[in-house]
Amino acid sequence: MMLLLFIPIGITVNLAEKIGKILDREVPFTAVAQYYLDFTVYFANLLLPIFLFISVIWFTSKLANNTEIVAFLSSGVSFWRFLRPYMIGATIVALLALVMGLYLAPNASKGFNQFRYKYLKNNSNVVQTKNIYRQINDNDYIYVSNFNPVTKIGRNFSLEHFEGNTLIYKITANSIKDSDTIYQLTGYVKRTFGEHNDQIESSRRKNMAFEFDADDLTPEEYIAETLQYGELTRFIEKERRRGSSNIGRYLVVKYKKWSIPVSVFILTIIAVAVSSIKRRGGMGVNLAFGITIAMVYVFFDKVFGVMAEQSSFDPLFAVWFPNIVFGILAAYLLFNAKR
Repeated sequence: MMLLLFIPIGITVNLAEKIGKILDREVPFTAVAQYYLDFTVYFANLLLPIFLFISVIWFTSKLANNTEIVAFLSSGVSFWRFLRPYMIGATIVALLALVMGLYLAPNASKGFNQFRYKYLKNNSNVVQTKNIYRQINDNDYIYVSNFNPVTKIGRNFSLEHFEGNTLIYKITANSIKDSDTIYQLTGYVKRTFGEHNDQIESSRRKNMAFEFDADDLTPEEYIAETLQYGELTRFIEKERRRGSSNIGRYLVVKYKKWSIPVSVFILTIIAVAVSSIKRRGGMGVNLAFGITIAMVYVFFDKVFGVMAEQSSFDPLFAVWFPNIVFGILAAYLLFNAKR
């Protein structure tokens, strides 16, 4: 219910903020409609546990204010029996969150981000275009000081080929251009290192084939969000071999696919424990307390997620830390609620 209530509000607020740019750039109506469909799935996946949390607080607080929970427990029914329907509902929502995270949200994220960068951000900061360093296979490393993803031209290109820890040869070029199946190198120089003498080969222009695509050099910063779980796992391993500096960001996306369904159970237990007691302030106190907890949870999730993306902070710990903290809080509140 909360999801159906807040998503239209979110769409309205977002549309009011973006309507000027949409009209100025004459975005087609079908593109806008598809964007807000993707917007719905994208944010529903991220905020589903929070919406469930607030819904449980509202419903349970209403039962508590009507003294129905007291009557239920006074009849001899245990608190665990009272909690069972909530956990069944949480299981259904957690499975929905898992399916959305693994299969539905990636497609929605792709459409959402493509629209945002194409029409709202003018493709700014979509890809890394400077000082690109990649390992393209077990032996070869490439570097480009500057790369234009539109023209597919790179400047100050170099390729180093190793066997073990020994550098066998190095190729340098003033520029490299992707031309479908081959690459055109300008100012080509190849230096092969020998035991006693080095061999140098040079050419003004040279066409060569390499084991990488131009698109692989500069993956979009949101690409991990657009991949289903199996594709994401393979992509992370490939980027790890290439020495990508964005591994932390990719791992955060991967681990969140599992942490979000688990957070559904944790937040459900907290919501029931907090709101099952009748309070003097009524439902408003429970809702205020619940919203405060939700804000703290989102704060922890965002702060530790950014730390993992932009530093050497462990992504696994960053993603699961909010669940660990709030899991301990859930156990404490549940113990006191039972008493």
